[in-house]
Amino acid sequence: MNAKRHVVIHPDLPATAAAIAARLITAVLDAQAARGQASIVLTGGTLGIASLKQVALCPAVGSVDWSRVNIYWGDERFLAADSPERNAVQAEVLLSVLDGHGLDRGRVHPMGSSDQYATPEEAAAGYAQLLAEEASHEGSVSLPIFDVLMLGMGPDSHVASLFPDHVGAAATGVNVLTVHDSPKPPPLRVSLSFEAINTARAVWLVVAGVDKAPAAGIVLGADTVSRERVPASGVSGTHGTWWLMDQAAAALL
Repeated sequence: MNAKRHVVIHPDLPATAAAIAARLITAVLDAQAARGQASIVLTGGTLGIASLKQVALCPAVGSVDWSRVNIYWGDERFLAADSPERNAVQAEVLLSVLDGHGLDRGRVHPMGSSDQYATPEEAAAGYAQLLAEEASHEGSVSLPIFDVLMLGMGPDSHVASLFPDHVGAAATGVNVLTVHDSPKPPPLRVSLSFEAINTARAVWLVVAGVDKAPAAGIVLGADTVSRERVPASGVSGTHGTWWLMDQAAAALL
């Protein structure tokens, strides 16, 4: 197994969500201690949103200076801004609580919606421009430094909106891309690319449920897997990749 890959298994989804929440608060505190601010990329999905709920409930939530936290998303559904299917809307379970802890909404950066942009291409271009304007990355990459980038994984091994044998999984030379005819509804999406994801210091794959076990087994059990066929195999953080899983998802490891 890759030396930078770490697998952490918890008993069930609630325990995994609570552990992810504690880990996220610690990571934000560490980043702020090192660089004065922190930048995190959130994900949706059952475990992703459950983890955000646990951050909101964690007694240590008030220990973070949330006015110095930048928040982004790894992908989004190209729907109206208030659609309950959007990851940014679901994340309000945490963000609305953080408002009471000094969250600077000017540092919260959802991807564009269908009532802001005419096409997902325009939304992707807008997000790429925002990321470039926020860029603080070492070197020439036009991206912020992502301290933690969270990703869910589908039963088909997709991450963000990068699906197996789909155009997004093969895209190069862009940080933000559009997805048409998504295998998972809705059909129009905006997503970070592999190239953008893999600039993150730490990538966390948050995975729960027995339906994820076959894909997890393939990614974690094989030495070489094509990211176009198995997208979850193609993500890695520059400082490490963490698989934060429940026992059901880890059943085939």
